[in-house]
Amino acid sequence: MVTNREIMSVAAAEGYAVGAFNINHLETLLAVVEAVVEERSPAIVSVTPSAIKYAGLEYLAAMVKVAAGKVSQPVSLHLDHGKDVDVVIRCLDAGFTSVMIDASNLSFEENVEMTSRVVELAREKGASVEAELGKLAGVEESSVEEKDAVLTDPVAAKKFVEQTGVDALAVAIGTSHGAYKFKGVPKLDFDRLGRIREKTDVLLVLHGASSVPAWIVEKATKYGAELSGARGIPEEHIKRATSLGVSKINIDTDLRLAFTGAVREVLATSRSQYDPRKIVGPAKDAMKMVVKGKMRLFGSAGKAT
Repeated sequence: MVTNREIMSVAAAEGYAVGAFNINHLETLLAVVEAVVEERSPAIVSVTPSAIKYAGLEYLAAMVKVAAGKVSQPVSLHLDHGKDVDVVIRCLDAGFTSVMIDASNLSFEENVEMTSRVVELAREKGASVEAELGKLAGVEESSVEEKDAVLTDPVAAKKFVEQTGVDALAVAIGTSHGAYKFKGVPKLDFDRLGRIREKTDVLLVLHGASSVPAWIVEKATKYGAELSGARGIPEEHIKRATSLGVSKINIDTDLRLAFTGAVREVLATSRSQYDPRKIVGPAKDAMKMVVKGKMRLFGSAGKAT
């Protein structure tokens, strides 16, 4: 395994982005690793505190280490949205090569203080650090004042990076988590992203970037899911963000939707099926299709031979 900084620095230099794919169990990890091999792409395997609570830190870390040892492409193990120093320490001790401390809900000064502490701890372990400045929220209908209150301020971003020494910064430009990112027409603040890039050369991260593809929603809905109004980030927006310097793009919702649609289809069309492998196996394949598509979209496919 390598660090996010190693993976992202190459991506930034060559003008593409690397997908950070959230896992909760073996099937998602297999989907990511198989895509890594088939697309010859680097990948970031992300684990949230809630995933740790569900599957167990030791289990998740061990699985990713085994998977990374079986491929020649660069893979990192990343803590996504760590909210406190304790979970960061646990992950670093478990062998994570990258951690995110998300203190974006705190004041600027408190965010700097906590992030600086995590940077110090991670350096001792040879790991890289990501932080967040601003709040993720769909703001396409908000006023200029409301946008400025939640989106990342370019001047503050420069100051934050200088004071913390953080490797990567997750910026808020109008994306949001989940399958319902926008009420109206999707709109991201690319001018703001460009100004952030001008102010600092820190590695940039885009959260809440799932596209919620129509084919995934249609399948899930066909077999009983209720996803009316689900809307994600258009792929052309992702390409533009990459061209403006984003080198890590987080994907979670699209994997969840693909898993849900595939499982629902099996249960609806094979009512006598009770073998878990034949129920979640197609879900793994559906998630792999999503991961491979993202690698091609982000431009990372073929970058790791």
